[in-house]
Amino acid sequence: MLRWTAITLSLLILGTAGAGYAYYQHLNGNIRSGDRAGGKSGAKKAAPNALGDTPLNILLIGSDDRKDPRNVALGGGKKDRDRPPLADVQMLLHISADRKNASIVSIPRDTVVRIPECKDKDGRTYPETTNRPINESLQRGGAGCTLTTWENLTKVYIDHWMMVDFAGVVAMADEVGGVPVCVKTGVYDKPTAAAPGGSHLKLPKGTHEIKGEQALQWLRTRHAWGSDQGRAKAQHMYMNGLMKKLQDQNAWTDTSRLMGLAETATKAFKVSDEIGTVAKLFDLSMQLKNVKLDRLTTATVPTDAYPGNPDAWLQPRQAAAEKMWSMLRDDVAMDKNGDPADAKPKPSAKPKVTADAAGSLGVTVVNGTGGDSEPAAEGRARAITEMLQGKGFAQAEASREAASRKDTVVIYPKADGDQGKANAQSVAKALGLPDSAVRIDPAAEGLTVVIGSDWREGSTYKKPTVAAGDLPEGADDKTDCMTVNPKIYEWDGKS
Repeated sequence: MLRWTAITLSLLILGTAGAGYAYYQHLNGNIRSGDRAGGKSGAKKAAPNALGDTPLNILLIGSDDRKDPRNVALGGGKKDRDRPPLADVQMLLHISADRKNASIVSIPRDTVVRIPECKDKDGRTYPETTNRPINESLQRGGAGCTLTTWENLTKVYIDHWMMVDFAGVVAMADEVGGVPVCVKTGVYDKPTAAAPGGSHLKLPKGTHEIKGEQALQWLRTRHAWGSDQGRAKAQHMYMNGLMKKLQDQNAWTDTSRLMGLAETATKAFKVSDEIGTVAKLFDLSMQLKNVKLDRLTTATVPTDAYPGNPDAWLQPRQAAAEKMWSMLRDDVAMDKNGDPADAKPKPSAKPKVTADAAGSLGVTVVNGTGGDSEPAAEGRARAITEMLQGKGFAQAEASREAASRKDTVVIYPKADGDQGKANAQSVAKALGLPDSAVRIDPAAEGLTVVIGSDWREGSTYKKPTVAAGDLPEGADDKTDCMTVNPKIYEWDGKS
């Protein structure tokens, strides 16, 4: 969508001013938007790399909204017409700071997580809940609450969200002329006594180009693939096929294709407010132009049965999930196709000024080791303060207030500029922290060290390292052809 609208805008600028402006305003009129966040999560933007760039995170949401008669016709469930929609598809698109690789990470819709307190567009407050599946977040404050729930879960700052409903999926699939998918045997996702719904997807064995309602059926199918994880795998196959189809069509250079795609996409998607114009989508799209398909990884968070409802709900597999969140927070590529030179440590950008004398710097040390139902490590702020004092930072003080943070950081106010960065780097060096631990924060009141849960003990910081492509077992779900749940949903192509 971003590339289509971006290049369409370029064409408009090259056209006549009056007609171009009118069509530009027309596209703007198509776009619907809403608040970026529905609550507070505490997630912070990642530190800039040596060139000042940060990763880009976009939450992609598929809604089962049935208020529109077209959605009722496509998705059934007339009885649900007045029910608030659920976020049945949720994927986080992560684009690296250097714009060379990207990943799409899914969470199954029935995964139980903590949904924080959120407010909807009318100001209604929904209290926090800890025992409901993540797809209900959309009912508790809209797409902004789903974004806040992801931030709360992952501690990854998410820049934007984009949402599409049933009719939008069908319109986009028709506009591109079909998307290639593959099944190892014939499939019929029919209603059964155990699962009376079903998507009604019916395809013979092999590779097929699906569009329209059949594309929606593919994306909604669950039982024929065996699980929610299987559905995510099929959805990822569809997205990879969509990207390949657009490349084969020269969709970013063919003027007639661009106009149709831009028209359909701006009607199909709802987006967060800060990207709610064609111009802003254009600016955003320029960050995506260097990502190649062989650097796009698709993955699903590994899960286990949720003890409170093991037959229907799931819970994240804690160690595996945290490893994936860490890769996103630290901008570690989820593929192994990068240039080997990119894996070599690069010298950090050095400030143009030198740090002030250690003894003149006021440093506040905060114990942020608590969180995720784990108590804070007692005395950590005092211990690190004494370490800094021993290294000449005589004005270092331990804060009585606690925080909760995964990673240890040194924060300085944006207003302090290069001098603040130099001072923060001197503190990081004294503690043995990497330069990547230095963060700029417009809201910071002074130089602050927050000791995260990654440094709960000892005087030597050992930052956990994750290699590019080192996904936990079961997370990488890319496949060339889907396996059908045998006996029940296999189809012979005749009956």
